[in-house]
Amino acid sequence: MTSLSALERQIFDFLGFQWAPILGNFLHIIVVILGLFGTIQYRPRYIVVYTVWTALWVTWNVFIICFYLEVGGLSKDTDLMTFNISVHRSWWREHGPGCVRRVLPPSAHGMMDDYTYVSVTGCIVDFQYLEVIHSAVQILLSLVGFVYACYVISIFMEEEDTFDFIGGLDARSYHQDHVELKPVNL
Repeated sequence: MTSLSALERQIFDFLGFQWAPILGNFLHIIVVILGLFGTIQYRPRYIVVYTVWTALWVTWNVFIICFYLEVGGLSKDTDLMTFNISVHRSWWREHGPGCVRRVLPPSAHGMMDDYTYVSVTGCIVDFQYLEVIHSAVQILLSLVGFVYACYVISIFMEEEDTFDFIGGLDARSYHQDHVELKPVNL
């Protein structure tokens, strides 16, 4: 579920040319696959990598929420998400549910690739709230994944602690059951 949600988010970030979230989503998808592989192949170290990444992923999504809600001096109108290499914004800004997009003729002083001539009206949900919802869903899924990963790690470590190399029996019961004690007559 986590990887499907991240893949969906990756698609919409690609449509908006938002390079920072694209990079983060890509890394998230890779680490989720690594965590699934670690679970299937009984590799607790891979799952530990997943749990550490999950903490970073939650932090990143909290930042995204703060960015789009403009908390602490952040502004959703900056080019921070595109690494300042383009003027693209969230795809949801112009294509959200119910949004009507109209292209207005640019002013004589405006540049043709300036987005100020696009008018968007009638949106049911503003784009920043859709981005916040995406990040909140990612946080919830990550928290569930974190709890599950911690549980799986504890199960793997418990199995590793109880493993016995003598064929499934622990050393004490093996020696007690199979060693004949003879009385010593002095």
